[in-house]
Amino acid sequence: MADGNSETKSSNQMWGGRFASGPDAIMEEINASIGFDKKLYGQDIRGSIAHATMLAHQGIISTDDKDKIVHGLNTILSEIESGQFEFSRRLEDIHMNIEARLATLIGPAAGRLHTARSRNDQVALDFRLWVKEELQRTEKALTGLIAAFLDRAEEHAETVMPGFTHLQTAQPVTFGHHCMAYVEMFGRDRSRVRHAIEHMDESPIGAAALAGTGFPIDRHMTASALGFAGPTRNSIDTVSDRDFALEFLSIAAIAATHLSRLAEEIVIWSTPQFGFIRLSDAFSTGSSIMPQKKNPDAAELVRAKTGRINGSLIALLTVMKGLPLAYSKDMQEDKEQVFDAAESLELAVAAMTGMVRDMTIRADRMKAAAGSGYSTATDLADWLVREAGLPFRDAHHVTGRAVALAEQKACDLADLSLEDLQSIHPSITAKVFDVLTVEASVASRTSFGGTAPNEVRKQIAWWRARN
Repeated sequence: MADGNSETKSSNQMWGGRFASGPDAIMEEINASIGFDKKLYGQDIRGSIAHATMLAHQGIISTDDKDKIVHGLNTILSEIESGQFEFSRRLEDIHMNIEARLATLIGPAAGRLHTARSRNDQVALDFRLWVKEELQRTEKALTGLIAAFLDRAEEHAETVMPGFTHLQTAQPVTFGHHCMAYVEMFGRDRSRVRHAIEHMDESPIGAAALAGTGFPIDRHMTASALGFAGPTRNSIDTVSDRDFALEFLSIAAIAATHLSRLAEEIVIWSTPQFGFIRLSDAFSTGSSIMPQKKNPDAAELVRAKTGRINGSLIALLTVMKGLPLAYSKDMQEDKEQVFDAAESLELAVAAMTGMVRDMTIRADRMKAAAGSGYSTATDLADWLVREAGLPFRDAHHVTGRAVALAEQKACDLADLSLEDLQSIHPSITAKVFDVLTVEASVASRTSFGGTAPNEVRKQIAWWRARN
């Protein structure tokens, strides 16, 4: 007897800590998903109502049972939304929690709800509905961010700033043109969102466990009731597919990358060394020790969210990479990654939209920087090609000599005298000074998609018609 007690005690110590009650506690801990999939309660109830309605329409269950089921499900929905519903880890997931409560409310009729479906197609439906709705929220949020950039672009279509390559001053551009670069980025993100909604717009319910069902169900009816374009076409693929979740995470990762690039620029622009913008107290914090500091914390946190979102994408890709068809319990690990990425992306887009609308543009600092680093050198080279007839490579060499002379004299290209320039190449005339200012440089870039203010306004108008 003593030996037996000793063995039990040893076993419990081996499981340890919170699992001291043994294997059952471990299985409950690893198997339960109610802690996170309760987020799907609304989609689960919608799917069940549509399924029960279809079953009654097809004569598979009685109208009376359907009415009891629908009433019970609506009661449960009210209980959850009012905070009165008690979720149980013992019942594993949102589906069993709702089904158990339904049985308490309406009795044996609740048992008919699961006719002609499985938890496999049920969870596929709930999750797909949730991701579709999240994509729709993402589309709306991106539209708001694009609108914020369009407003700033219109406001600053003529505000000159330096354009960079390698983070070195390259050529003058306008801040409006720079804003429109982000409109293009986030416009592509929104386009990917819209395509993803089209890709996933199929209803999984009715695929059952993996092989379909022998009951005379109408999958087109449930698809229509749930707002899908139609039902999925292969029951095996239906219950094993998580492409819609992966596609959402891929879109989120790309959008987060764009947000991170913007956040980095905001961080740089708000430094005293650049001073291109000023963030209000709403999107920055002070230092606990240095009273002069104003830190762009919101931008830095947006930049950091990219790591979490990228991690979620890689995590789910790794979960799915070796799964045989059809359903495996591994797929339970899909939701937390998507939920976390969705929350991070929503917050990041909202914060960035606020910062874009909130930041003060310091046009004087931008203009002063726009002429630094001999940013109109390319304009000089282009002038030599157009007006003096030099091959571009020769013009490039002449311009390089002009830059070297300006560096020697510690002045800008526009400050060199005509004699200085003619000493480098005799074909240069006084007309060259018409292109050596940053304003003239910007105004000359009239090619489609260029930085000239009129061209920027054309692109703003094009996007406003489509936003």
